[in-house]
Amino acid sequence: MAILKVARMGNPCLRQVCTPYTPEEILGGEAQRLVDDMIETALEYDGAGLAAPQVHVTRRLVVMEWAGRKRKSDTHGLLPVFNPVVTPMTDKTLVHYEGCLSLPDLRGEVTRWSKVRIEGFDREGKPIDETVQGFQAAVVQHECDHLDGILYVDRLTSVKSLSFLKEFLREQGYDDDSD
Repeated sequence: MAILKVARMGNPCLRQVCTPYTPEEILGGEAQRLVDDMIETALEYDGAGLAAPQVHVTRRLVVMEWAGRKRKSDTHGLLPVFNPVVTPMTDKTLVHYEGCLSLPDLRGEVTRWSKVRIEGFDREGKPIDETVQGFQAAVVQHECDHLDGILYVDRLTSVKSLSFLKEFLREQGYDDDSD
């Protein structure tokens, strides 16, 4: 396994619509190595998830923290999903601040559906069909947006909400005097 270089905003791979995997490709060694490397990379950078284009691979694959999933040695609680499809399950939305490994040290307010269905395939090629809500729903939407070339800054409720993490934390009452 390897920690991969994370693409930053401005890299063209983050603005492409990604190519789906075939069932044979999902089970192949290249895709399996990529899953392992993406998990290691997400853990290294403390990300709630990571999409393949963020590591310069324009394929439809995400790994995400998954509520209720035990931290096993193989995935550390991160669920890989090949070819995910997200469907809103409600008209209700939630508003919260998001960050992204491809936009380090920034946060911005984004509106997301509060409940979504995610369908796709796990690393064994078995179907996934889950409905999630709250923070988990926001993570699913954020990571899957990457597969269509969308960054959270494209969905900001207002550009005025965009802030550096240090300032955001200070405003939230988490003043850190260590520089």
